[in-house]
Formats: sequence, structure tokens, C-alpha cells
Amino acid sequence: MIRNVIRSSLPSRAAFPSLHLRAAKSSNLAANINARIATNFKYPISTPRPFSAAVDKESTTVTCTAGESQSTRKPTNTLESLPVTFADISRANVAIRNGVIRTQCKKSYFLSELLGANIWLKTEFQQFTGSFKERGARNAILSLLREQGDELKKKGVIAASAGNHALALAYHGKDLGVPVTVVMPTVAPLAKVDKCRTFCAKVIIEGQHIGEAKEYAEKLVESQGLSYVNGYDDPPIIAGAGTIGIEIIEDVPCVDAVVVPIGGAGLIAGISCAVKTLKPDVLVYGVEPEFAASYTAALQAGKPVPAKVTPTLADGLAVPVVGPHAFDVARHYVDECVICTEKEVSLAILRLIENEKMVVEGGGATGLAALLPGAQLDREELKGKNIVVPLCGGNIDTTVLGRVLERGLAADDRLRNFIATVSDRPGGIARLTTLLGNMGASIKDMYHERAFLHSNIDHVKVKCVVELQGKEHAQRVKKALVENGYDPVWDNENEKNMI
Repeated sequence: MIRNVIRSSLPSRAAFPSLHLRAAKSSNLAANINARIATNFKYPISTPRPFSAAVDKESTTVTCTAGESQSTRKPTNTLESLPVTFADISRANVAIRNGVIRTQCKKSYFLSELLGANIWLKTEFQQFTGSFKERGARNAILSLLREQGDELKKKGVIAASAGNHALALAYHGKDLGVPVTVVMPTVAPLAKVDKCRTFCAKVIIEGQHIGEAKEYAEKLVESQGLSYVNGYDDPPIIAGAGTIGIEIIEDVPCVDAVVVPIGGAGLIAGISCAVKTLKPDVLVYGVEPEFAASYTAALQAGKPVPAKVTPTLADGLAVPVVGPHAFDVARHYVDECVICTEKEVSLAILRLIENEKMVVEGGGATGLAALLPGAQLDREELKGKNIVVPLCGGNIDTTVLGRVLERGLAADDRLRNFIATVSDRPGGIARLTTLLGNMGASIKDMYHERAFLHSNIDHVKVKCVVELQGKEHAQRVKKALVENGYDPVWDNENEKNMI
């Protein structure tokens, strides 16, 4: 039973009365716990298997499988010696619960119909600063306060971040009376910089990217005696993120699978540890953007290694090297890691806005992106299952949101462009626009090109951007254009993943 799990992992009832009381209230989940959990704690999951990374290069899927022989096995830590354990997450759950929002786990009717499964959305973007990062930030500051006391309130903490971690640390530092310094790169959005200053944080703009910002922050740690808080790899950060897993099991006890975005791997490390401890048969999937697959690279190498990172819609997940602590925990619990495309991320953001009226950033929507039709987790074995998707952040710039929505519409065949050759004589373009109007296509933009057309002098190239109703409508419009002699060249017809 869950209360037996927590009781045997923590100090006496007298030392943590509120934790034991909360654990007792969770006893309704007892039937879901593996029998070994009730009788043998010390992280009552089955004995950890030695893992190796198996990579399917065509599907860009990485799975963790047991070694086939003793000679292929890699040495691994026991669960008791991992940097973060379920006991740490349980303590964090008690420590932070009065300082963060317990977000809803809401079932989505429309997404469930679309995906053929019961989809539950964990709305972490509804935290005060807009992301799950608050859980780890508050837990990290509280942990440092227990260690350093009033000394921490004199010197303070520091972090390098371009967004969500900086906001969370600034907000909870102010709430707990701890000075916060955040070093942000020059590419940090101005809105997030201003919000950090609103929370009384000392903001330093330094470096062209997060790596240079971190290097500068580490110099200040040495010179000013500040305590550095890593946004995804410090054990208290991971434990704080893991409290999401406890809430998932409490709110959706029938859960079959959890799909979690991966950046630095702190979020999935914490969630997978909590979920697998409380309900070992739940499948935990990680999802990375194709342009920042650092966890996949770590699985292939057997340790965190630098991965190529290029600009992505899921900018919050663009971490070149996963955290070593986070990776050490996650590789024991995560069942599989898959890749999603930019097209799928933009579609996921669009689906959430249209169907759920939820505005979520690219990194926050990545878990849903992998479940969309045609994506890596669009699998028969997941149909009809209860799937929880944490929407982990909603801090997307307004200008970026506009561009992402247009990409989503293009990916959904509701915004297309094509080039057609028409007569440059009076009425030539009018005939084309009349045809498009009769077919129900709304013209958004039109461009003329005369100089680079090497055919009749009385013809002109016209590039049209049209709003359509979907794939079938696009096919009908294209057919009508061909039948009327325009021979259109449609955008990226031969590029599946470009939008």
C-alpha cells in the first residue's frame, strides 16, 4: 500500500506527521501497487536491469532493453543509490504543496476522439509563472534554506536561464525571502526579462546563448558566494518535478501511459520515478524535438554527450547535453524515447488552441505532438488506453505564436501556396481568382513575377497563398487548376516533414 511505501521510506511519524497523514489519504490506490511494494521498500520496483540503447534509425525511436548476455551488460547503480529516489519526491510533495498550484488533470473529449484513446491533460502551464519549473525551484530553495539558514537569505541564489527557470526561481525566491540573481543570454525574450525584474530578481544579460550565460553565472558563484541552482539537473529540482507524477497517479489511478517532453531530462526523471514506484505497470514515454535530441544521443552513448541542437519550435527543450543526475534516474524508469517533428509540434499547438482553448509553448506541447495521427506514438497498442500528457509550459511569445499558428495551418492543409502561370493581358489574373473563389478558396496573398519567366512575354508567374478547409479541399482546388490549364506547382510537394 502507498502508505506502507512512504512510511518505510521516511523518518518517523513524529518527524513528518503531515506527510504520513497525506500518505494515509492515498490508500485508495493500494490495489494498483505491485505486491513487492507493500512488503519490501527500499525502492520496491523490480531489481533494476542493465540497460543498453537500442536504436531504430528509420523510426528515430530509442528503446531501453535488457542486455542479452553478461558480456553486453553495463554496470548500473541500484535504485537506492540514484541521485533522486521516491523518498525525495515524497518529501518535496509535502514541502511545496502550499506554495505551488495543484494543477488539473483534465480529460479532453475532442483529443480523445481524434487520437482514439482517453487523453488526460495535466495543465502545468497554469502555474503562476506559466510552467512546471516552479515545483523544482521552490523545492531547491527550501532545501538550501534547510542547509544554510539565514546565510542563504544574505547571499542568495543564482541561475542561468533564458526563460521558465529564471521566472520560477525569481518568483519563489521573492516569496521565501531569498535574493535571486539570474543570468540571461541576449536572446532571452524581453517579456521574460521584465517579469524577472518584477519579481525583484537581479537580472544580468550576458552571453550569446545559455552556455555563455552559465559560464558567467559560475564565475559569480565563486566571487560572490552565491548558490547555483541548475534548472534541470539538481536533485531537489528533479524531486520537485517528480511531484507531478504523484498527482497523476492520485488523479488518474487508471492511467496506462504517461507521455513526457524531454529537454534536460529533469522532468521525465522525476515523473518516471514517482509513477513507476506507485504503479510499475504504467508505460512512460519520453518525447524530444528532432532538432534537439540530446537524450537520444545519451542513450546511444550510454552517458550524457553533446548533441547537435538547432533552432526549434520547442525552444524550451533545446538543451545540448542532458543532466547527468537526471539521465542516471531516467534511464532506469523510462520505457521508450521517441522523436517528434516541427510539423507535429506546430499541429499540437494548433489542436490545443482550437479544441481546448489552451495556449501552450512548443516544448509544452511536444508530448501531445508525438501522439498525433502519423506521429511516433500513433500505435495500435495505445488505442483505447488512458494516457496522461503533461502540458509543461505556456510561456510563448505573441509574435512566435502567430508564426506557429500559420505553420500549424499549413501542416493541416488549411493554408497552402502554389505558383501558376497566367496571361499578363487584362482579365488573366481575374480568371484565376474567379476560379479560386468558385472552389471556395480564400486568397490571403498574391505575388507577381515577370523577370524570371522564360516563356511567352505575355505571361506572368503568380504565387498565391490560399486558405482552405483541409486536405480534401486542397486536392479539389489543385485538380480544378490542372483542368483549367494552370499546371500549378504546389509548395513542398515532395517534402513530407517541411511546412
